[in-house]
Amino acid sequence: MPPTSTVERPSNVSDALARGRLGVPSVIFFVLSAAAPLTVVAGVVTTGYGVIGVTGIPLAFLLVAAVLALFSVGYVAMSRRVENAGAFYAYISRGLGRPAGVGAAWVALIAYNALQVGLYGTIGVAAEPVLDRIFGGHPHWSVVALVAWALVGVLGLLRVDINGLVLAALLVAEIVVILVFDLGQLGNPAESGVSFAALSPDNLFVPGVGAVLVLAILGFVGFESAVVFSEESKDPRRTVPLATYLSVGIIAALYALSSWTMTVAVGPDRIAAEAGEQSVGLIFNLAGAHLGDTAVTIGQALFLTSVLAAMISFHNTTARYAFALGRERVLPAVFGQTSPRTGAPRAASVAQSVLGLLVILLYAVNGWDPVVKLFFWGGTTGGFGVLLLITTTSVAVIAYFARSGAGETVWRRLIAPGLATVALAVIVWLAVANFADLLGVAPDSPLRWALPAVYPVAALLGIGWALVLRGNRPDTYARIGLGAASSAAVLPTPSAEAEVAR
Repeated sequence: MPPTSTVERPSNVSDALARGRLGVPSVIFFVLSAAAPLTVVAGVVTTGYGVIGVTGIPLAFLLVAAVLALFSVGYVAMSRRVENAGAFYAYISRGLGRPAGVGAAWVALIAYNALQVGLYGTIGVAAEPVLDRIFGGHPHWSVVALVAWALVGVLGLLRVDINGLVLAALLVAEIVVILVFDLGQLGNPAESGVSFAALSPDNLFVPGVGAVLVLAILGFVGFESAVVFSEESKDPRRTVPLATYLSVGIIAALYALSSWTMTVAVGPDRIAAEAGEQSVGLIFNLAGAHLGDTAVTIGQALFLTSVLAAMISFHNTTARYAFALGRERVLPAVFGQTSPRTGAPRAASVAQSVLGLLVILLYAVNGWDPVVKLFFWGGTTGGFGVLLLITTTSVAVIAYFARSGAGETVWRRLIAPGLATVALAVIVWLAVANFADLLGVAPDSPLRWALPAVYPVAALLGIGWALVLRGNRPDTYARIGLGAASSAAVLPTPSAEAEVAR
Protein backbone atom coordinates (compact mmCIF):
# COMPACT_ATOMS: atom_id res chain seq x y z
CA MET A 1 0.00 0.00 0.00
CA PRO A 2 1.48 3.40 -0.87
CA PRO A 3 2.32 5.69 2.04
CA THR A 4 -0.43 8.07 3.11
CA SER A 5 1.68 10.64 4.92
CA THR A 6 5.20 11.93 5.03
CA VAL A 7 7.85 12.58 7.62
CA GLU A 8 10.33 15.42 7.81
CA ARG A 9 13.90 14.85 6.74
CA PRO A 10 16.83 17.26 6.77
CA SER A 11 17.82 17.30 3.12
CA ASN A 12 17.49 15.58 -0.20
CA VAL A 13 21.08 16.21 -1.15
CA SER A 14 22.74 13.31 0.67
CA ASP A 15 20.40 10.49 -0.30
CA ALA A 16 19.26 11.22 -3.86
CA LEU A 17 20.90 10.35 -7.15
CA ALA A 18 21.37 13.13 -9.68
CA ARG A 19 18.28 13.56 -11.84
CA GLY A 20 18.13 14.16 -15.57
CA ARG A 21 21.76 13.51 -16.50
CA LEU A 22 21.36 10.49 -18.80
CA GLY A 23 19.60 10.26 -22.15
CA VAL A 24 18.97 7.15 -24.22
CA PRO A 25 22.49 7.06 -25.78
CA SER A 26 24.23 7.34 -22.39
CA VAL A 27 22.17 4.53 -20.87
CA ILE A 28 22.86 2.33 -23.92
CA PHE A 29 26.59 2.99 -23.50
CA PHE A 30 26.40 1.77 -19.89
CA VAL A 31 24.44 -1.33 -20.92
CA LEU A 32 26.60 -2.27 -23.90
CA SER A 33 29.80 -1.63 -21.97
CA ALA A 34 28.67 -4.11 -19.32
CA ALA A 35 28.05 -6.61 -22.13
CA ALA A 36 31.68 -6.04 -23.23
CA PRO A 37 31.21 -6.87 -26.95
CA LEU A 38 34.85 -7.41 -27.91
CA THR A 39 35.51 -9.46 -24.79
CA VAL A 40 32.54 -11.69 -25.64
CA VAL A 41 33.46 -12.03 -29.32
CA ALA A 42 37.12 -12.75 -28.63
CA GLY A 43 36.63 -14.84 -25.50
CA VAL A 44 33.14 -16.25 -25.02
CA VAL A 45 32.53 -17.16 -28.67
CA THR A 46 35.89 -18.87 -29.12
CA THR A 47 35.39 -20.71 -25.82
CA GLY A 48 32.03 -21.94 -27.06
CA TYR A 49 33.48 -23.20 -30.31
CA GLY A 50 36.68 -24.63 -28.86
CA VAL A 51 35.55 -26.13 -25.56
CA ILE A 52 31.94 -27.13 -26.19
CA GLY A 53 32.39 -27.88 -29.90
CA VAL A 54 28.91 -26.74 -31.00
CA THR A 55 28.86 -24.69 -34.21
CA GLY A 56 25.35 -23.27 -33.79
CA ILE A 57 26.45 -20.41 -31.55
CA PRO A 58 25.18 -17.62 -33.89
CA LEU A 59 21.69 -19.12 -33.74
CA ALA A 60 21.99 -19.49 -29.96
CA PHE A 61 22.56 -15.74 -29.63
CA LEU A 62 19.43 -15.03 -31.69
CA LEU A 63 17.30 -17.46 -29.65
CA VAL A 64 18.49 -16.00 -26.37
CA ALA A 65 17.80 -12.48 -27.68
CA ALA A 66 14.22 -13.55 -28.47
CA VAL A 67 13.77 -14.85 -24.89
CA LEU A 68 15.20 -11.66 -23.38
CA ALA A 69 13.01 -9.53 -25.66
CA LEU A 70 9.98 -11.39 -24.30
CA PHE A 71 11.21 -10.80 -20.76
CA SER A 72 11.74 -7.11 -21.52
CA VAL A 73 8.07 -6.61 -22.44
CA GLY A 74 6.90 -6.99 -18.85
CA TYR A 75 10.15 -5.64 -17.43
CA VAL A 76 9.88 -2.24 -19.12
CA ALA A 77 6.11 -2.12 -18.53
CA MET A 78 6.82 -2.41 -14.82
CA SER A 79 9.62 0.18 -15.09
CA ARG A 80 6.98 2.78 -15.97
CA ARG A 81 5.39 2.17 -12.56
CA VAL A 82 8.42 1.36 -10.39
CA GLU A 83 11.39 3.74 -10.64
CA ASN A 84 14.22 2.43 -8.48
CA ALA A 85 18.01 2.11 -8.82
CA GLY A 86 17.62 -1.31 -7.18
CA ALA A 87 15.82 -2.72 -10.25
CA PHE A 88 15.53 -6.49 -9.59
CA TYR A 89 15.37 -5.90 -5.84
CA ALA A 90 12.54 -3.40 -6.18
CA TYR A 91 10.59 -5.38 -8.77
CA ILE A 92 10.75 -8.62 -6.82
CA SER A 93 9.76 -6.75 -3.63
CA ARG A 94 6.70 -5.31 -5.35
CA GLY A 95 5.77 -8.55 -7.09
CA LEU A 96 6.64 -11.36 -4.69
CA GLY A 97 6.86 -9.55 -1.37
CA ARG A 98 9.46 -7.70 0.66
CA PRO A 99 11.24 -10.80 2.06
CA ALA A 100 11.75 -12.16 -1.46
CA GLY A 101 12.97 -8.74 -2.54
CA VAL A 102 15.64 -8.58 0.15
CA GLY A 103 16.68 -12.14 -0.71
CA ALA A 104 17.05 -11.04 -4.33
CA ALA A 105 19.07 -8.01 -3.21
CA TRP A 106 21.60 -10.26 -1.48
CA VAL A 107 21.85 -12.35 -4.65
CA ALA A 108 22.29 -9.22 -6.79
CA LEU A 109 25.08 -7.85 -4.61
CA ILE A 110 27.03 -11.11 -4.85
CA ALA A 111 26.41 -11.54 -8.59
CA TYR A 112 27.34 -8.02 -9.68
CA ASN A 113 30.34 -7.86 -7.36
CA ALA A 114 31.55 -11.20 -8.80
CA LEU A 115 31.21 -9.81 -12.32
CA GLN A 116 32.94 -6.54 -11.44
CA VAL A 117 35.78 -7.93 -9.34
CA GLY A 118 36.28 -10.87 -11.70
CA LEU A 119 37.27 -8.47 -14.47
CA TYR A 120 40.39 -7.47 -12.51
CA GLY A 121 41.62 -11.00 -13.16
CA THR A 122 41.79 -10.55 -16.92
CA ILE A 123 42.84 -6.92 -17.32
CA GLY A 124 46.52 -7.88 -16.95
CA VAL A 125 46.31 -10.52 -19.67
CA ALA A 126 44.42 -8.12 -21.94
CA ALA A 127 47.14 -5.52 -21.43
CA GLU A 128 50.12 -7.84 -22.11
CA PRO A 129 50.25 -7.64 -25.94
CA VAL A 130 49.67 -3.88 -25.87
CA LEU A 131 52.39 -3.23 -23.31
CA ASP A 132 54.75 -5.65 -25.03
CA ARG A 133 54.41 -3.73 -28.30
CA ILE A 134 54.93 -0.36 -26.63
CA PHE A 135 57.53 -1.13 -23.96
CA GLY A 136 58.88 -4.54 -24.96
CA GLY A 137 57.57 -6.12 -21.77
CA HIS A 138 54.81 -6.03 -19.18
CA PRO A 139 54.54 -5.89 -15.37
CA HIS A 140 52.84 -8.41 -13.09
CA TRP A 141 49.10 -8.67 -13.74
CA SER A 142 48.30 -7.17 -10.33
CA VAL A 143 50.09 -3.92 -11.21
CA VAL A 144 47.87 -3.45 -14.26
CA ALA A 145 44.83 -4.45 -12.19
CA LEU A 146 45.66 -1.84 -9.54
CA VAL A 147 46.00 0.91 -12.15
CA ALA A 148 42.61 -0.07 -13.60
CA TRP A 149 41.17 -0.28 -10.09
CA ALA A 150 42.29 3.27 -9.30
CA LEU A 151 40.82 4.64 -12.53
CA VAL A 152 37.48 2.88 -12.01
CA GLY A 153 37.36 3.99 -8.39
CA VAL A 154 37.91 7.66 -9.29
CA LEU A 155 35.34 7.58 -12.09
CA GLY A 156 32.82 5.97 -9.73
CA LEU A 157 32.92 9.11 -7.58
CA LEU A 158 32.38 11.49 -10.50
CA ARG A 159 29.17 12.55 -12.19
CA VAL A 160 27.39 9.67 -13.88
CA ASP A 161 27.30 11.50 -17.22
CA ILE A 162 31.11 11.81 -17.16
CA ASN A 163 31.26 8.03 -16.85
CA GLY A 164 28.85 7.87 -19.78
CA LEU A 165 31.15 10.01 -21.95
CA VAL A 166 34.14 7.77 -21.18
CA LEU A 167 32.13 4.67 -22.02
CA ALA A 168 30.85 6.26 -25.23
CA ALA A 169 34.36 6.86 -26.56
CA LEU A 170 35.55 3.36 -25.63
CA LEU A 171 32.45 1.57 -26.87
CA VAL A 172 32.13 3.25 -30.27
CA ALA A 173 35.74 2.39 -31.11
CA GLU A 174 35.22 -1.16 -29.87
CA ILE A 175 32.14 -1.77 -32.04
CA VAL A 176 33.81 -0.24 -35.09
CA VAL A 177 36.80 -2.58 -34.84
CA ILE A 178 34.50 -5.62 -34.37
CA LEU A 179 32.64 -4.70 -37.56
CA VAL A 180 35.93 -4.18 -39.44
CA PHE A 181 37.10 -7.60 -38.26
CA ASP A 182 33.77 -9.08 -39.39
CA LEU A 183 34.13 -7.57 -42.85
CA GLY A 184 37.65 -8.94 -43.09
CA GLN A 185 36.41 -12.43 -42.17
CA LEU A 186 33.44 -12.26 -44.52
CA GLY A 187 35.61 -11.01 -47.38
CA ASN A 188 38.07 -13.88 -46.97
CA PRO A 189 36.02 -17.05 -46.72
CA ALA A 190 37.55 -20.49 -46.29
CA GLU A 191 37.78 -22.92 -49.19
CA SER A 192 34.22 -24.07 -48.48
CA GLY A 193 32.99 -20.54 -49.32
CA VAL A 194 30.36 -18.49 -47.49
CA SER A 195 28.44 -21.05 -45.44
CA PHE A 196 25.28 -20.54 -43.37
CA ALA A 197 25.65 -23.87 -41.57
CA ALA A 198 26.18 -22.12 -38.21
CA LEU A 199 22.65 -20.71 -38.45
CA SER A 200 21.06 -24.13 -38.96
CA PRO A 201 19.07 -25.60 -36.03
CA ASP A 202 20.70 -28.97 -36.79
CA ASN A 203 24.03 -27.55 -35.61
CA LEU A 204 22.62 -26.11 -32.38
CA PHE A 205 20.28 -28.76 -30.99
CA VAL A 206 22.99 -31.34 -30.38
CA PRO A 207 24.71 -32.60 -27.22
CA GLY A 208 26.09 -29.51 -25.50
CA VAL A 209 23.20 -27.21 -26.47
CA GLY A 210 22.55 -26.46 -22.79
CA ALA A 211 26.05 -25.15 -22.19
CA VAL A 212 25.91 -23.09 -25.39
CA LEU A 213 22.60 -21.45 -24.43
CA VAL A 214 23.95 -20.57 -21.00
CA LEU A 215 27.14 -19.22 -22.55
CA ALA A 216 25.01 -17.12 -24.92
CA ILE A 217 22.91 -15.64 -22.15
CA LEU A 218 26.05 -14.74 -20.22
CA GLY A 219 27.02 -12.63 -23.23
CA PHE A 220 23.91 -10.49 -22.67
CA VAL A 221 24.51 -9.85 -18.97
CA GLY A 222 24.22 -6.11 -18.49
CA PHE A 223 21.23 -5.55 -20.80
CA GLU A 224 18.98 -5.40 -17.72
CA SER A 225 20.89 -2.49 -16.17
CA ALA A 226 19.01 0.22 -18.08
CA VAL A 227 16.48 0.22 -15.22
CA VAL A 228 19.28 0.74 -12.67
CA PHE A 229 19.87 4.21 -14.15
CA SER A 230 16.16 5.13 -14.33
CA GLU A 231 16.40 7.64 -11.46
CA GLU A 232 19.18 9.49 -13.30
CA SER A 233 17.52 9.43 -16.73
CA LYS A 234 16.08 12.53 -18.35
CA ASP A 235 12.81 10.78 -19.22
CA PRO A 236 12.69 7.32 -17.57
CA ARG A 237 9.37 6.32 -19.18
CA ARG A 238 10.97 6.75 -22.62
CA THR A 239 14.65 6.12 -21.87
CA VAL A 240 14.40 2.74 -20.12
CA PRO A 241 12.24 0.93 -22.74
CA LEU A 242 14.23 2.31 -25.69
CA ALA A 243 17.59 1.56 -24.10
CA THR A 244 16.53 -1.97 -23.11
CA TYR A 245 15.12 -3.00 -26.48
CA LEU A 246 17.88 -1.33 -28.49
CA SER A 247 20.55 -2.94 -26.33
CA VAL A 248 19.13 -6.44 -26.78
CA GLY A 249 18.86 -5.88 -30.53
CA ILE A 250 22.36 -4.41 -30.94
CA ILE A 251 24.00 -7.11 -28.81
CA ALA A 252 22.17 -9.91 -30.65
CA ALA A 253 23.06 -8.57 -34.10
CA LEU A 254 26.70 -7.94 -33.20
CA TYR A 255 27.28 -11.33 -31.57
CA ALA A 256 25.41 -13.36 -34.17
CA LEU A 257 27.20 -11.58 -37.04
CA SER A 258 30.65 -11.91 -35.48
CA SER A 259 30.30 -15.56 -34.49
CA TRP A 260 28.94 -16.41 -37.96
CA THR A 261 31.67 -14.57 -39.92
CA MET A 262 34.23 -16.41 -37.80
CA THR A 263 32.88 -19.71 -39.18
CA VAL A 264 32.94 -18.26 -42.70
CA ALA A 265 36.63 -17.36 -42.42
CA VAL A 266 37.73 -20.62 -40.81
CA GLY A 267 35.12 -23.01 -42.19
CA PRO A 268 32.28 -24.53 -40.12
CA ASP A 269 33.97 -27.93 -40.21
CA ARG A 270 37.24 -26.53 -38.75
CA ILE A 271 36.03 -23.81 -36.38
CA ALA A 272 35.94 -26.03 -33.27
CA ALA A 273 39.48 -27.32 -33.77
CA GLU A 274 40.94 -23.88 -34.60
CA ALA A 275 39.18 -22.17 -31.69
CA GLY A 276 40.33 -24.91 -29.34
CA GLU A 277 43.92 -24.42 -30.45
CA GLN A 278 44.08 -20.62 -30.70
CA SER A 279 41.49 -19.64 -28.06
CA VAL A 280 41.23 -15.84 -27.60
CA GLY A 281 43.93 -15.31 -30.21
CA LEU A 282 41.75 -16.66 -33.03
CA ILE A 283 40.00 -13.40 -33.90
CA PHE A 284 43.26 -11.44 -33.76
CA ASN A 285 45.10 -14.01 -35.86
CA LEU A 286 42.35 -13.80 -38.47
CA ALA A 287 42.59 -10.01 -38.42
CA GLY A 288 46.36 -10.21 -38.89
CA ALA A 289 45.98 -12.49 -41.89
CA HIS A 290 43.24 -10.43 -43.53
CA LEU A 291 43.85 -6.85 -42.39
CA GLY A 292 47.49 -6.60 -41.32
CA ASP A 293 49.42 -6.03 -38.10
CA THR A 294 48.04 -2.53 -37.54
CA ALA A 295 44.51 -3.90 -37.27
CA VAL A 296 45.73 -6.48 -34.75
CA THR A 297 47.38 -3.79 -32.63
CA ILE A 298 44.22 -1.68 -32.64
CA GLY A 299 42.09 -4.71 -31.84
CA GLN A 300 44.29 -5.74 -28.91
CA ALA A 301 44.22 -2.20 -27.53
CA LEU A 302 40.44 -2.10 -27.76
CA PHE A 303 40.19 -5.55 -26.16
CA LEU A 304 41.96 -3.95 -23.20
CA THR A 305 39.58 -0.99 -23.17
CA SER A 306 36.61 -3.36 -23.54
CA VAL A 307 37.50 -4.96 -20.22
CA LEU A 308 38.03 -1.52 -18.67
CA ALA A 309 34.66 -0.26 -19.95
CA ALA A 310 32.92 -3.30 -18.49
CA MET A 311 34.60 -2.58 -15.14
CA ILE A 312 33.31 1.00 -15.15
CA SER A 313 29.78 -0.08 -16.05
CA PHE A 314 29.54 -2.89 -13.49
CA HIS A 315 31.07 -0.66 -10.81
CA ASN A 316 28.32 1.91 -11.36
CA THR A 317 25.61 -0.77 -11.39
CA THR A 318 26.87 -2.47 -8.22
CA ALA A 319 27.22 0.82 -6.37
CA ARG A 320 23.64 1.77 -7.21
CA TYR A 321 22.31 -1.52 -5.87
CA ALA A 322 24.10 -0.93 -2.58
CA PHE A 323 22.86 2.68 -2.60
CA ALA A 324 19.24 1.57 -3.07
CA LEU A 325 19.52 -0.79 -0.10
CA GLY A 326 21.23 1.81 2.07
CA ARG A 327 18.63 4.46 1.24
CA GLU A 328 15.90 2.13 2.48
CA ARG A 329 18.03 1.13 5.53
CA VAL A 330 18.17 -2.53 4.49
CA LEU A 331 21.93 -2.00 4.50
CA PRO A 332 23.53 0.54 6.88
CA ALA A 333 22.37 4.07 6.11
CA VAL A 334 25.87 5.18 5.09
CA PHE A 335 25.45 3.25 1.81
CA GLY A 336 22.49 5.46 0.97
CA GLN A 337 24.58 8.64 0.91
CA THR A 338 25.46 10.45 -2.31
CA SER A 339 27.98 13.15 -3.03
CA PRO A 340 26.34 16.61 -2.82
CA ARG A 341 28.61 17.79 -5.65
CA THR A 342 28.37 14.91 -8.15
CA GLY A 343 25.25 13.00 -7.09
CA ALA A 344 27.27 9.75 -7.21
CA PRO A 345 26.56 7.04 -4.60
CA ARG A 346 29.72 7.91 -2.69
CA ALA A 347 29.83 5.39 0.15
CA ALA A 348 28.59 2.49 -1.98
CA SER A 349 31.19 3.27 -4.65
CA VAL A 350 34.03 3.40 -2.11
CA ALA A 351 32.88 0.11 -0.56
CA GLN A 352 32.93 -1.57 -3.96
CA SER A 353 36.44 -0.22 -4.59
CA VAL A 354 37.66 -1.52 -1.22
CA LEU A 355 36.35 -4.99 -2.05
CA GLY A 356 38.10 -4.91 -5.43
CA LEU A 357 41.39 -3.88 -3.80
CA LEU A 358 41.21 -6.68 -1.24
CA VAL A 359 40.54 -9.31 -3.91
CA ILE A 360 43.41 -8.12 -6.14
CA LEU A 361 45.85 -8.19 -3.21
CA LEU A 362 44.57 -11.59 -2.03
CA TYR A 363 45.13 -13.20 -5.42
CA ALA A 364 48.48 -11.50 -5.95
CA VAL A 365 49.91 -12.46 -2.55
CA ASN A 366 48.77 -16.10 -2.85
CA GLY A 367 49.82 -16.47 -6.48
CA TRP A 368 46.39 -17.70 -7.58
CA ASP A 369 45.54 -17.89 -11.28
CA PRO A 370 43.73 -14.59 -11.96
CA VAL A 371 42.27 -15.63 -15.32
CA VAL A 372 40.73 -18.99 -14.43
CA LYS A 373 40.10 -18.62 -10.70
CA LEU A 374 39.04 -14.97 -10.69
CA PHE A 375 37.86 -13.86 -14.12
CA PHE A 376 36.43 -17.12 -15.49
CA TRP A 377 34.97 -18.51 -12.28
CA GLY A 378 33.82 -15.09 -11.07
CA GLY A 379 32.26 -14.14 -14.41
CA THR A 380 30.48 -17.47 -14.84
CA THR A 381 29.15 -17.48 -11.28
CA GLY A 382 28.12 -13.82 -11.45
CA GLY A 383 26.37 -14.36 -14.76
CA PHE A 384 24.48 -17.32 -13.34
CA GLY A 385 23.32 -15.13 -10.45
CA VAL A 386 21.99 -12.53 -12.89
CA LEU A 387 20.18 -15.31 -14.78
CA LEU A 388 18.48 -16.35 -11.51
CA LEU A 389 17.46 -12.74 -10.89
CA ILE A 390 16.05 -12.31 -14.40
CA THR A 391 14.00 -15.50 -14.03
CA THR A 392 12.66 -14.51 -10.60
CA THR A 393 11.88 -11.00 -11.83
CA SER A 394 9.88 -12.47 -14.72
CA VAL A 395 7.70 -14.29 -12.17
CA ALA A 396 7.46 -11.11 -10.07
CA VAL A 397 6.23 -9.12 -13.09
CA ILE A 398 3.34 -11.56 -13.57
CA ALA A 399 2.46 -11.43 -9.85
CA TYR A 400 2.66 -7.62 -9.76
CA PHE A 401 0.36 -7.12 -12.73
CA ALA A 402 -2.05 -9.73 -11.40
CA ARG A 403 -2.73 -7.25 -8.58
CA SER A 404 -2.03 -3.93 -10.34
CA GLY A 405 -2.42 -4.61 -14.04
CA ALA A 406 -5.04 -2.03 -14.92
CA GLY A 407 -4.10 -0.22 -18.10
CA GLU A 408 -1.70 -2.89 -19.35
CA THR A 409 -2.52 -5.28 -22.17
CA VAL A 410 -2.68 -9.02 -21.51
CA TRP A 411 0.41 -9.39 -23.74
CA ARG A 412 2.49 -7.12 -21.49
CA ARG A 413 1.27 -8.36 -18.13
CA LEU A 414 0.84 -12.08 -18.73
CA ILE A 415 1.61 -13.69 -22.11
CA ALA A 416 5.09 -12.29 -22.81
CA PRO A 417 6.31 -12.60 -19.18
CA GLY A 418 4.79 -16.09 -18.97
CA LEU A 419 6.58 -17.31 -22.08
CA ALA A 420 9.81 -15.72 -20.89
CA THR A 421 9.50 -17.38 -17.48
CA VAL A 422 9.15 -20.84 -19.00
CA ALA A 423 12.10 -20.33 -21.35
CA LEU A 424 14.30 -18.82 -18.63
CA ALA A 425 13.46 -21.66 -16.23
CA VAL A 426 14.64 -24.16 -18.84
CA ILE A 427 17.91 -22.23 -19.26
CA VAL A 428 18.42 -22.17 -15.47
CA TRP A 429 17.93 -25.94 -15.36
CA LEU A 430 20.40 -26.38 -18.21
CA ALA A 431 22.86 -24.09 -16.43
CA VAL A 432 22.77 -26.15 -13.26
CA ALA A 433 23.08 -29.40 -15.24
CA ASN A 434 26.08 -28.06 -17.18
CA PHE A 435 27.79 -26.01 -14.46
CA ALA A 436 30.89 -28.23 -14.37
CA ASP A 437 31.34 -27.69 -18.12
CA LEU A 438 30.86 -23.95 -17.71
CA LEU A 439 33.56 -23.81 -15.02
CA GLY A 440 35.84 -26.18 -16.87
CA VAL A 441 36.13 -28.51 -13.86
CA ALA A 442 35.55 -32.23 -13.38
CA PRO A 443 31.93 -33.34 -12.80
CA ASP A 444 32.81 -34.44 -9.26
CA SER A 445 34.54 -31.15 -8.34
CA PRO A 446 33.07 -29.52 -5.19
CA LEU A 447 33.01 -26.21 -7.08
CA ARG A 448 30.41 -27.67 -9.43
CA TRP A 449 27.84 -27.35 -6.64
CA ALA A 450 29.50 -24.95 -4.20
CA LEU A 451 29.52 -21.89 -6.46
CA PRO A 452 25.88 -22.02 -7.64
CA ALA A 453 24.79 -22.95 -4.10
CA VAL A 454 26.01 -19.54 -2.90
CA TYR A 455 22.85 -17.95 -4.29
CA PRO A 456 20.10 -19.96 -2.55
CA VAL A 457 22.03 -19.57 0.71
CA ALA A 458 22.29 -15.79 0.16
CA ALA A 459 18.60 -15.59 -0.75
CA LEU A 460 17.60 -17.43 2.44
CA LEU A 461 19.80 -15.15 4.55
CA GLY A 462 18.21 -12.12 2.89
CA ILE A 463 14.71 -13.43 3.53
CA GLY A 464 15.67 -14.04 7.16
CA TRP A 465 16.98 -10.48 7.48
CA ALA A 466 13.73 -9.11 6.03
CA LEU A 467 11.73 -11.05 8.60
CA VAL A 468 13.96 -9.64 11.36
CA LEU A 469 13.26 -6.14 10.04
CA ARG A 470 9.54 -6.83 9.96
CA GLY A 471 9.59 -7.78 13.65
CA ASN A 472 12.12 -5.29 15.00
CA ARG A 473 12.10 -2.34 12.59
CA PRO A 474 8.67 -2.20 10.96
CA ASP A 475 9.25 1.35 9.71
CA THR A 476 12.29 0.16 7.75
CA TYR A 477 10.39 -2.88 6.52
CA ALA A 478 7.61 -0.63 5.22
CA ARG A 479 10.09 1.25 3.04
CA ILE A 480 11.49 -1.81 1.26
CA GLY A 481 11.19 -1.49 -2.52
CA LEU A 482 9.84 2.07 -2.51
CA GLY A 483 12.98 3.66 -3.96
CA ALA A 484 13.09 7.45 -3.91
CA ALA A 485 9.64 7.41 -2.25
CA SER A 486 11.02 5.52 0.75
CA SER A 487 11.61 8.78 2.62
CA ALA A 488 7.85 9.34 2.62
CA ALA A 489 7.02 5.94 4.07
CA VAL A 490 5.79 5.81 7.67
CA LEU A 491 5.04 3.08 10.14
CA PRO A 492 1.82 1.45 8.94
CA THR A 493 -1.28 1.54 11.04
CA PRO A 494 -2.49 -1.76 12.53
CA SER A 495 -5.29 -1.94 9.96
CA ALA A 496 -2.70 -1.87 7.17
CA GLU A 497 -0.37 -4.44 8.71
CA ALA A 498 -1.55 -7.26 6.48
CA GLU A 499 -0.89 -5.15 3.39
CA VAL A 500 2.57 -4.14 4.61
CA ALA A 501 3.50 -7.75 5.33
CA ARG A 502 3.31 -8.60 1.64
